[in-house]
Amino acid sequence: MAGLFSASAWNKVWIYRGTFLMGLRNTVISAGFGLLLSLCIGMILGLFATSGIKPLAAIARVYVELIQNTPLLLQMCFLYYALAFSGHGLGILVTGVLSLGIYHGAYVAEVVRAGIEAVPKGQFEAAFSQGFGYLGRMTYIILPQSIKVILPPMVNQVVNIFKNTSCLYIVGGADLISITYSFVTGENTGGAYAPAYLVSGLLFFIVCCPLSSLASMWEISLKKREDRSGRMDRKRSERVA
Repeated sequence: MAGLFSASAWNKVWIYRGTFLMGLRNTVISAGFGLLLSLCIGMILGLFATSGIKPLAAIARVYVELIQNTPLLLQMCFLYYALAFSGHGLGILVTGVLSLGIYHGAYVAEVVRAGIEAVPKGQFEAAFSQGFGYLGRMTYIILPQSIKVILPPMVNQVVNIFKNTSCLYIVGGADLISITYSFVTGENTGGAYAPAYLVSGLLFFIVCCPLSSLASMWEISLKKREDRSGRMDRKRSERVA
């Protein structure tokens, strides 16, 4: 704990503050591209799972179970070394983005599936009776109604992706955790362990805490809206009766 109160250690962190900001920037970039990939994968698999076509639903189920029940760290190492030994190495950043997208795509798929299934079946039937095809039903009728259910857990996935960029450390990435480790073991900057990791954790907190709070507020707002809607429906039913 002595290092935590060391003025020289804190001075090192301040002098090299740009290093931590660079790590934060790389983390945000990795998380951002990983999120885009996970949204693409998750949307496709979510639609597969609710399509009513058994082969497509089976593909979505196998993917989700396989990815969710194996660690991200294992998947990242496998992808990195498999590509490297096959002679098709894509670089650490690209490998990290692919790993994050593939892993979180399984969770996004479940979020999309749950959001679609939360829409009353009567909406599907009404859209079908109006002559909408499957894509038309999803695009114009179902997905717009499922957004309110999808958004809160989707924000949580953004937080999880951001935190899971720390796994890039194992393959030598340039994320915030990797940069911090390089800093505390560097020849000129070594020794400032406590201040460096405290600053790194604070940067993660500054990004993740507001997003987590936003997701919680959305969920509370959704519940209140549903409660108000339920009370109004009951009152209308009582007046009709």
